[in-house]
Amino acid sequence: MDRAPNILWICTDQQRWDTLGCYGNAFVRTPNIDRLAAQGTLFERAYAQSPVCTPSRASFLTGRYPRTTRTRQNGQDIPADERLMSRVLADQGYACGLAGKLHLSACHPSAAPLIERRIDDGYINFHWSHHPARSPQKGAMNNWAANEYDTWLRERGADYETPPFEGSKHVQVGMPADLHQTTWCAEKAISFMQANAGLSHPWMFSVNIFDPHHPFDPPAEYLERYLDRLDDIPLPNVDPAEPQSKTTVQGIDHEGAYGGRAGFAFDSMSDRDHRLVRAAYWAMCDLIDDQVGRMLDALDETGQRHNTIVIFMSDHGEMLGDHGIYLKGCYFYEEAVRVPLIMAGPGIAAGVRVSDMVELVDLAPTLLELCGIKREPGMQGRSLAPALDGSGTGGRDNVYCEYYNAMPWHPPEVHPQATMVRTDDMKLVVIHGADEGELYDLRADPQERHNLWSDPERVNDKLAMYRRLADRMAWTVDPLPLRRADF
Repeated sequence: MDRAPNILWICTDQQRWDTLGCYGNAFVRTPNIDRLAAQGTLFERAYAQSPVCTPSRASFLTGRYPRTTRTRQNGQDIPADERLMSRVLADQGYACGLAGKLHLSACHPSAAPLIERRIDDGYINFHWSHHPARSPQKGAMNNWAANEYDTWLRERGADYETPPFEGSKHVQVGMPADLHQTTWCAEKAISFMQANAGLSHPWMFSVNIFDPHHPFDPPAEYLERYLDRLDDIPLPNVDPAEPQSKTTVQGIDHEGAYGGRAGFAFDSMSDRDHRLVRAAYWAMCDLIDDQVGRMLDALDETGQRHNTIVIFMSDHGEMLGDHGIYLKGCYFYEEAVRVPLIMAGPGIAAGVRVSDMVELVDLAPTLLELCGIKREPGMQGRSLAPALDGSGTGGRDNVYCEYYNAMPWHPPEVHPQATMVRTDDMKLVVIHGADEGELYDLRADPQERHNLWSDPERVNDKLAMYRRLADRMAWTVDPLPLRRADF
């Protein structure tokens, strides 16, 4: 290694773990990410600390839990005193850049003037595009000037258009691949890598792709691949004997994601609807893979691959109709909180699959250790370096996830506060302030179809998991400020 390693940090949005060939999906075409996994370490069970964007991103970018960062909800602004990984790296001489979304502060046009509020985040190259579509700006013109992707489109004489796919209310035809926001993100990363090749300083670039977040709108040519085999695509995981409404919130979202605003009421959708949405989602993942391939090729062409840590991950999952729910919200099924996580580069063993559970909050301390930088005192995650040595072990015996009224869609009387803990064998979800929750025996019921919350024969299991949950919640207490003396 010539000097401190570079970092190419690729983070997609709302991509569940089972969307890649290397995670066992036989439908998708993801040869580039599969190749990255073969060249590095794949974590089979990586868990987000929130099933929603902003809390999750604040957590893995600081190495602190959502409650600790005080960034518990979409639409909140991260406090200015939080230390992002990009700031820590910049303080150590890294050149840091970003393309795509950041989403650590409010991004709704009614709250943000033109671009999301930034703290001292350390990014010197900041190509912001929270989402591809231009948003109407309250009391002002459209915010296309702040959405750099939109500016890029206009320079090419194109307008952002995603018409409905013929015969579908749930899928749209996305921009052509060469004009897609995913492609724009990759091009910004490639330009940054080329500009920094051969310089004395290390760099970190965040490629924050919006896809495969809804709306489900892949380029037509990517969706076309799936249409001839649409009937082969499996329907969502819904057991007819499984009650659709395990909790009040899940019942609301079964009737229509985001309180019906997004139009994904499960029972109103046909089998073809369900399969077409899944095909579109996978097609978006295929486009991501092609652009990952371009970025990896750029590393090779500029001679930087040997000294660059490459991360591929997502901030949280997507329900895709499983358990009768679409999109995201206050649920902690594997589909919502388990994500892909692949790392390759110097100091990372190749061809290894880690079966132990890990948390995304562990990423920040891991990267600092790999870069030879002292751990920040406020960090709560554990370094994954012991899991990157080729042993295939080194994770956790339980993982923890939080949802503190993180989305605004539910009626005032609901506004859920919920937490999850899972072990190898069991998963507990508690809806705080309500006599509701979920308990799953994951050995007997890996698809989480049979809620044992009210089963009198599982009281001891429930109590043991409650104790684990209490311990995990206790350890989210902020380690800052540090103790200065004995008294």
